[in-house]
Amino acid sequence: MQLKIQHIDRTFWTIYLILIASAIIALFSASSTLVYMHNSALGPIGQQMLFITLGIIAAFAIQYIPSYWVRFGGYLLLVMSTLLVYSTMIPHNPLVVTINGAARWVRIAGITFQPSELAKLSLIIVVADQLARIKTDADKRKYFFRTLIIAAVVMLPVMASNLSTAVLIGLIIFCLWVLARIPWKYTLSVVGIAIAALALGYTIVEFIYVRPGRQMHGPFKRATTWVARIDRHFSDDGASKFQLTDDNIQEVYASVAIARGGISPIGVLPGNSKERDYLPLAFADYIFAIIVEESGVIGAGFLIFLYLAILFRACYVSSRYSDMPAMLMTMGLALMITCQALISMLVAVGLGPVTGQPLPLISRGGTSVLITSIYFGIMMGVSREQMELRERVNVTIADSQDDAPVVTLE
Repeated sequence: MQLKIQHIDRTFWTIYLILIASAIIALFSASSTLVYMHNSALGPIGQQMLFITLGIIAAFAIQYIPSYWVRFGGYLLLVMSTLLVYSTMIPHNPLVVTINGAARWVRIAGITFQPSELAKLSLIIVVADQLARIKTDADKRKYFFRTLIIAAVVMLPVMASNLSTAVLIGLIIFCLWVLARIPWKYTLSVVGIAIAALALGYTIVEFIYVRPGRQMHGPFKRATTWVARIDRHFSDDGASKFQLTDDNIQEVYASVAIARGGISPIGVLPGNSKERDYLPLAFADYIFAIIVEESGVIGAGFLIFLYLAILFRACYVSSRYSDMPAMLMTMGLALMITCQALISMLVAVGLGPVTGQPLPLISRGGTSVLITSIYFGIMMGVSREQMELRERVNVTIADSQDDAPVVTLE
């Protein structure tokens, strides 16, 4: 396998590296609480820099892996990640690590990671590969139900610990169905059933557990937290909204940070944030609020442009590639990055209830950075294959023209 540098996708790499640079700047500003905790300015940043370096290496290496190998590996990864996600539902599992009341992490050989991130990646690859096998109208029904079952099996344990991630996965699967031209009667019926199930679940938890103040037990015990967040977000804008509590401290300080950033189009400039010292986990879910505070509407708009550029580039690459599995895989991965980023931003600016979704490549977290880098590596690999294929076709056409007999007309 030859590593031809001229075939790499420079547009994807430019977007990726700019996001990495933005992440480093944002983390230096938003990690003040970690610096105080560890009494070191470089310790917390150094650990994240290690993950970023590993992510860059992974992206570079994966872009040279043929897409059919990626699809084969997706099935193996899906089986492994699904088993790990289900293991988080086992009570007192020694492998499971609970952080902030959520049992989403697994520790193996001293390495802590979220198996749901691996499940998201592998599920997109597998669903894209299955939908690409559609040849006839009968196949559409067959592979719709097959992918529905696969997605449901994976999403059930994910939903138990992280409802927003399960909803995000469902959104991407729906988009893949649309791209594969699955009949609307199938896709919309699933959407209707899902909305009805969520509404019923919300009603049960609200009136049986939240309002009476009862504790919920079992694998879905975090449902009371989700309902409380939704209630708080859509509650009346009275005086209670401005009373600082343990429940709304993130939203309040994020709003203050955004208000400070809105004073000037360029914000208060990097390194001058005040709310980073008060906003809990400013380096994680609410890092976009710190970005807005320090770079204003210009910096926020530029970051939004970068995430949308990922989707636009994926559309361009897919439109020029005849391999249906690779096309669907590329679009699914790009949609996952862009949609997750937009959801994280909406939450940070107060336009959505707290979800816990990190800002891809920007928020601090080793698993998220590595997996997002793999997303980029796969998409860049598809683009590389497309450019190599076009080069071979052009060379073949040129050779055939040189070999053509010369005909002289008298």
